[in-house]
Amino acid sequence: MNYRHSYHAGNFADVLKHSLQMICLDYLRQKDKPFWVLDTHAGIGMYDLRGEQASKTAEWEQGIARLLDAENPPAALSAYLDCVRVLNPDGELRWYPGSPWLSARQLRSQDSLVLCELHPEDGGLLEQNVRRDFRSAGSVKVMTETDGYGAVKALLPPPAKRGLVLIDPPFEQRDEFIQASTALGQGLQRWANGTYAVWYPIKDPLNVGVFHKHAVRLAGADKVLAVDLMIRAPHDRTRLNGCGMFFINPPYGLLQQLTEVMEFLTPLLAQGEGAEWRATWPA
Repeated sequence: MNYRHSYHAGNFADVLKHSLQMICLDYLRQKDKPFWVLDTHAGIGMYDLRGEQASKTAEWEQGIARLLDAENPPAALSAYLDCVRVLNPDGELRWYPGSPWLSARQLRSQDSLVLCELHPEDGGLLEQNVRRDFRSAGSVKVMTETDGYGAVKALLPPPAKRGLVLIDPPFEQRDEFIQASTALGQGLQRWANGTYAVWYPIKDPLNVGVFHKHAVRLAGADKVLAVDLMIRAPHDRTRLNGCGMFFINPPYGLLQQLTEVMEFLTPLLAQGEGAEWRATWPA
C-alpha cells in the first residue's frame, strides 16, 4: 500500500480515465431511472497539484493542463472540464478531482455511489473531501480500509438495475491483472448487465493482451471493448508508455463519441513518436 496517486494526479492516464468515466456517467443520466456506481480503488477524491507530491513529478502539466489550454475540445469532454474548472474558479490550475469527486458531482437524488479505499490514511482524506463538497448527498457511501475487489463480490447486485463499476487499482502487485479478472468474474455472476470499466497501465502491450483474452472468456466477445492510448512507442517496456480502459457492456453513448474524443486526445497527450490509440473488441 505504498502507492500514492498524488504524485500522478492529472497526468495523461487520468485524463483518459476520467474523460471516458464522465461520458459513461453522462449517458446514465439521460434516463430518469436511478443508477448506482461502485469505485473500488477510490483514492482521496481530490488532489493538490501544487502540493509537495504532485510538484515533484509535475505530470499534470502534460495531462490536464494541456487539455484545459486546448482549443475547441469535443462537447463530450464538457462535463469533465466543467468539474475541473469548478474546483479552480480563479482560472489557476491547482486542484484536480479524482474519480470519486467526478462521480459524486454527477449524482441526482435518486442515484447512489459507493467508494472503497484500502489505504487507511487515504480513506480518511477521501471521507473529508467527499463530505465537505457533497454534504447533502446522502447517496454517497464511503467504505474506508475496504478491499475494493472484495466489495465487487459483496455489494453486487446493486439496488438499481443500471450502473457502473469502476476498477482502477494501483498495479503495485504483479498479480493485479489476475485480481481484476477474478473480480470481474465474480461481478458478472451477480450482475451480468452492469457496465464494468477497468483502467490499466501499458508498459508491455503483450501483458495487456493476456488480460483482454481472459476477460473475453468471462463476458463474451460481443460485450467487451478495449480502448488503448499510447503516448509513445513502447521501445522501453520498463516505462509507462500508455494506458487503457477495458469495458464490459460499454454504454452506447461511449461508442457514439469515442472516435471524436480519442482523435482529439491522442495528439494532445503525446510524449514522443509513435503515439496512437485504438479501440478493439478483443476476441
